[in-house]
Formats: sequence, structure tokens, C-alpha cells
Amino acid sequence: MNSTGMDGNGTDGTGTDGNVTDGVGVNGAAGDGGPGGGSGRSVRRGRVLRTVLAGFVAAAVIVPVSAAASPRVPAPAPAVLADSAGPRERYAANLANLAEAARTAEDAGRSGRAAKLREMASAGAGDARFLTFDGRGTGRAVEVFGELGTADRIAVLVPGSDTNLDTYRRFRDGALSLQRRLVAEHPRSAVVAWLGYDTPGTVSTTVLTADRADRAAAELGPFLSRLRGLTPDGARISLLCHSYGSVACARTATGPEVTDVALFGSPGTGADTAAALPTHARIWAGRGSGDWIGDVPHVRLGGVGFGTDPVDPAFGARIFPAGTAGHSDYLKPGTASLDSLARIVLGTEVPRA
Repeated sequence: MNSTGMDGNGTDGTGTDGNVTDGVGVNGAAGDGGPGGGSGRSVRRGRVLRTVLAGFVAAAVIVPVSAAASPRVPAPAPAVLADSAGPRERYAANLANLAEAARTAEDAGRSGRAAKLREMASAGAGDARFLTFDGRGTGRAVEVFGELGTADRIAVLVPGSDTNLDTYRRFRDGALSLQRRLVAEHPRSAVVAWLGYDTPGTVSTTVLTADRADRAAAELGPFLSRLRGLTPDGARISLLCHSYGSVACARTATGPEVTDVALFGSPGTGADTAAALPTHARIWAGRGSGDWIGDVPHVRLGGVGFGTDPVDPAFGARIFPAGTAGHSDYLKPGTASLDSLARIVLGTEVPRA
């Protein structure tokens, strides 16, 4: 089963989807003042937004990116499995491959990566469950928390920028937090942490465009279809998409198995409205009051930026309460944002924002 990726914010701290920007910020142009006043303000605002966007691009070019600068770590090729292989067979094969990747990294003098891989292999009381694992480069991993074979409520977490094998613990912590919240109310729940794509660097030109998101969507759509075959009939699948991951989800065509798509900490999706997304699922959006991405200009210039802000009423999403969440806090235990996302997955009433 091929994997697809996630963003590192929701729970793994993605940092810089804020670079992604949204619909050309000339919206406010509709004039305030007297003759010519509105158009003058519009021009000035447009210039300011273009200057801000240019600053993001310059920073992306000038500031070194740790993920891009780090040398690639050697690793074995992923395990080869038949399409008919069940979850248990996949878990065992990928766990063995993960262990081999840790040994390979250690032998190559990459003790830091080796330690992180060994940590990934353990899931508390038992072995970790990976539907997909690829230790090459920045890595891919699709991990399951819960029992897919019996779960009728499944959340698929898609991360944002700077999520990779070296930062995986943050992502896993968020998935675990969500799973505990779900199971407390509905034991037949499961969470899939989907790091199935090469996420962009927080400070890089790649985070300003949809190129990585398009590639992610090409993997995520087929993955969701295959996931449906591993779950009981009638199971609800929800996509929870953090930061740059929301750009990927917004480009993913989904079938009837996906009932809800939640965008949080989103820089925008590239679409003007929720109705334009390639899904019949309900679209949700939320942003915490402590999330700096709300201060980023939502502009789109020549393919750079991501259009309308998903929490803008004009976008047409259902707004869920996210409390005081900061950009990397949405899945922290006890938060209003975690409670809202859990309610979306479970299909229970979500309070008004």
C-alpha cells in the first residue's frame, strides 16, 4: 500500500504554512472614502500585500532550510507486499523494514536518525502498526492507532510542512491524543497518521505553491479508496488536515467513504469556495485565536499563495470552535480544538464557533 503524507502542524508542529497565502488581498478595495479614495486604498493595499509576499519568497530563498540541507540518510527499499496483503501482514513487514532502516542508519554513522527510527518502532505497550514505511530520504510513514477491522469511526490525519521521520514524534503525539479522545467516547474508533508525501520546508519556496500538495493528493485519493477495503461496511472516514496539509486535502478527490473534511491552521486551499473542492463531504474549518497564520495575508499571485481564507464566511465551510489554539496546538489534550475535531469524526453535535 503506497502512503501519502502529512503536515507537521496539527500535532507535529508544522511551522510555516503561514507562507501559504490566500486570495489576492484586494478584497478590502471596495472603497471606504470619497471619489477615488477606495481605489487608492485598493492600490496601496495591493502593493503592501505584494511586498509581504515578496518578503516570504526572499526569506525562503535566503534562509537555509534544515530539512533540505540535511544529508540524505541511507535506508533499505520499502517492503514489497501483494495488494491482497492484510493489515497484520503489512504491520509485520513494515516493522521489520523499519528495524533494518535503523540498523542501516546506525552503520552509516547517522545515530540521530537511528534513534528516532527505534523510537518509531515502539508504540507503548506493543509494536507500532505501519501500513506503509519508507526510510529513504526524509521518509514516508502511514501509522494506525486502533483496530481498523472493527472501527466504524476513522480519522485520517494529514500533516503540514516540515513533517518527516526526524520530526515524526510530534505528528504521532497528535494522533495519539486524538485516538485517546475518540476512544473515551466511542471505543470503535481508529486514527491513521498519514505521512505519505514529501512535505515542504517551513521556510522554502515550495511552501508557497501547490506543487507538493498536488503530488500528495495523487497519493492520498487512492489510499483512501484502499483504506475503505480494510474497514467495516458503513464506517465513516474523516480527513483532518493541518496547515499545508489542508492544501493537499483540498486537491484530493474523495468518494462516499469520506464524510467530513476538516481544515485547521490552514493558509488557504487554492479554491474560492468549499463547494469547489472535489468532494461531496462536509467541509469544516477552524482556527485558534493563538494561531499566527491568521495574521498572514491571504493573497494569490501568479500561482503563489492559496486563495480564500477557509474560515472566511465567503468560503462557505462549517466553522468549528478552536479556542485559543496556537498553530501547533490543535490536537493537544484538553483543548477546545481537539474536542471539536473529535466530534466531527464521531458525527456528534459540534458547538457553534
